[in-house]
Order: sequence, then C-alpha cells, then structure tokens
Amino acid sequence: MNKISKILVVVATCLVVGYFSGVVTRSAITTWYPTLIKPSFNPPNWIFAPVWSMLYIMMGVAAGLIWDRIDFEKEIVKKALVFFAVQLALNALWSYLFFGLKNPMLAGLEIIILWLMIYETYFKFSKINKIAGYLMIPYLLWVSFASVLNASIWWLNQ
Repeated sequence: MNKISKILVVVATCLVVGYFSGVVTRSAITTWYPTLIKPSFNPPNWIFAPVWSMLYIMMGVAAGLIWDRIDFEKEIVKKALVFFAVQLALNALWSYLFFGLKNPMLAGLEIIILWLMIYETYFKFSKINKIAGYLMIPYLLWVSFASVLNASIWWLNQ
C-alpha cells in the first residue's frame, strides 16, 4: 500500500470514529447539554463539528505518515500507532462519558488520560516524522481547551 492509501485509510478511520462519537453527542446537544450552566468562554455549538472534522483529518494524515515508515522503523512505528489507536479510542469514550452517560466528572477524569495519551502520541510521532508531530499539535491544544471547558462545566453544575 502506498503512502496516500495509508493516509486515506487512517483519515477514513478517524472520521468514522468521529461520526460514531457524534451519534452519541447529537441527541444530548439538543436535550441535556442546553440545560447545563456553561462558562463564558464556551464556544457556540456549531463550531465543534468543523473543528473536530479538521482535527480528525489532521490526525489521520499524521498517523498515515507514521504508518508509511513501518518498513524502515518497524518497532517504533508499531508502538507509536498503538498509542495513536489508544488515544483515538479514548477520544470516542469521552463523548460517551460526557454526552451518553451525562457525566462531566467521569469525562473530566478520562480527558486527563486522553490528553496524556495524545501528548505521548505527539512525542512518538515527532521522533519518526516531524510533520506528523506538528499535525498533532492543534489536536493537543484543542483537547487542552476541552479539558478546561469540561472541568468548568462540571464545576458549575455540581
């Protein structure tokens, strides 16, 4: 499989994970989420879908670039991709905890682990391919913001 095919496979995988996370989110956005007290810096709801779509595409490109190096650096690439898969699963789990279970506290604890896994993925990707590492930075920054937002929502609604 060539580089472009690998990138497309991972981008599609990320977008599918994002889609299924959105399924859990959609019903809560119109029912439960509007009832919460939110901080003044809470973005409008419409911003989340385009931001997440772009982040999933960037993550997929990053992972595809890493996967393309598997023939040259097999062990570190495999390890980096395991971290990527774990953080992607944790990303989906956060939506289920926050919107599905309607549990900002549990989601807040989980997002800390997610952030650490994203950071470790970024670190491992950067050692293999600098561009792949750079592509993970917006995701890390957005989840940093989401962590503060999650904690604020939990605090304001306890």
